[in-house]
Amino acid sequence: MNDSSWGAPQPAGYWGPADGAPGQGPVPGTAPAGPAYDARGAQQTRPMPVVPEVPAHGGNQDDDRGAARTGGPSFRDEPPQQQPYDPARPQPYDPSRPQPQPHPQSYDMPRPRPYDTPRTPPAHGAAPQNPEPMPDAPQPAPAPQAPQKKSAGRDLGAAIGVGLGLGVVIIASLFVVKAVFVGVIAVAVVVGLWELTSRLQERKDIKAPLVPLAVGGAAMVVAGYVRDAEGAWVAMALTALAVLVWRMTQPPEGYLKDVTAGVFAAFYVPFLATFVAMMLTASDGPFRVLTFLILTVVSDTGAYAVGWRFGRHKLAPRISPGKTREGLAGAVAFAMVAGALCMQFLIDDGAWWQGLLLGVAVAASATLGDLGESMIKRDLGIKDMGTLLPGHGGIMDRLDSLLPTAPVVWLLMVLFVGSA
Repeated sequence: MNDSSWGAPQPAGYWGPADGAPGQGPVPGTAPAGPAYDARGAQQTRPMPVVPEVPAHGGNQDDDRGAARTGGPSFRDEPPQQQPYDPARPQPYDPSRPQPQPHPQSYDMPRPRPYDTPRTPPAHGAAPQNPEPMPDAPQPAPAPQAPQKKSAGRDLGAAIGVGLGLGVVIIASLFVVKAVFVGVIAVAVVVGLWELTSRLQERKDIKAPLVPLAVGGAAMVVAGYVRDAEGAWVAMALTALAVLVWRMTQPPEGYLKDVTAGVFAAFYVPFLATFVAMMLTASDGPFRVLTFLILTVVSDTGAYAVGWRFGRHKLAPRISPGKTREGLAGAVAFAMVAGALCMQFLIDDGAWWQGLLLGVAVAASATLGDLGESMIKRDLGIKDMGTLLPGHGGIMDRLDSLLPTAPVVWLLMVLFVGSA
C-alpha cells in the first residue's frame, strides 16, 4: 500500500493501522503499526497479537464458513489460549518441548530392495526378523546324487520263471503229440479273447459277444490244422456270422460297434493263430513251429537288451515310449543270426541266407505286432491286458508279437521249402 492511502476513511471491520487515536489516522512521524481488528463496529481499533503462521492446508478448518481459524486470541488484552498438542498439525518450533527421538532399533531394520517382497515392519520393541535369505546371498551347492540305475519295469525273476515254464509246456506238447499242441493253441486263443472282450467292455462299453467268439475261435484253429487254409477261412466266415446273429438277441443300441469289435477280435486272435496250426501239418512241422517261436523270442529279447543298454532315439514315442531305434536294430541283428542257424540246422532243405531274410521279416512283424497291441492298450487306457501271467501281464501281452508273425513265417516257409 502506498503513502497516499494512509489517511483515507475505512469501513468498519477494516484490517488497517491501529496506533492512532479513535477515529483518527496514524500519528504523524510514526511508522504504521500491525493489523488490528475493529471488534465493536466503531472507529476504535486495537492491534492484533503476533501469532504463528498457519499453513493454508492442514490446519483446523471451519466446515460451515470455510475460513481458517487463527491459533491465538483476537484481542491484545485477552490472554492467549493454550492450544492442545495435535501431532497432525504442524507446530512452531519450541525448544522447551521434547522432540521425538528415533527408535533405537530403527538403524538395524532391514531396508527394502527393489526385488524384495513387501514386509510388515516389526512391532515396537520386537527384534527385526528376516527369515528369508536374500536373493544375492550365496546358496549352498546341491549334494551330488548317485546315478539312477535303469529299471526293467517288471519283475524279471517272475517273468523268467513263467517264460521257462511256458516253454517247457510248449516244447513237450509240440514234440510228443501234435494234437496236444493244437489244444494248447486253442486254449490260448480262448483266454486271449476273454481278456480282449473284457477290457473292451470295461473301458469302452463295447459288448462283443464272447460265446460265439470262443467257440468259433477254437473251431478255427482245429479247422486250420485239419483242412489247412481253406478250413481256416470257412471257420472265420462262420464265426463272423455267428457274432452278427448272437448280438441280435440284445437291444439294438450299440449293435454296430459290438459286432464290429466282435469281427475284429475273431480275425485278430484266432484267425492269425491258425497259421501256427497250419505250420504244424508239414513233415517237419514241429521244427517250423520251433523256428517261429525261437525267432520271435530272440527278436523281442534282442530289442529289449540293446534298447535298454544303448537306446537313445525313440521309435514311436506316442505309441510305445519304451521302444527305441537302437532296440529295433538289435532285434534285427539277433533275429538274423537266429534265423540263419535255425534254417541251416532245423529245417529240411533250408539255407542260411534264407534264415537271414526270415530274421529281418520276423523282427519287422514282431515289432509291428507289439506296436499294434500297444496302440489298442493306449486307446483303452491300460498297461496290460490281464494279470494271468506274473511278470508278463496277460496272455494277450505275450501273443502280441506272435500273432502277426505267424502268417509271415508260414508264408516264407512255403516259399523257401514248400508246404509238405
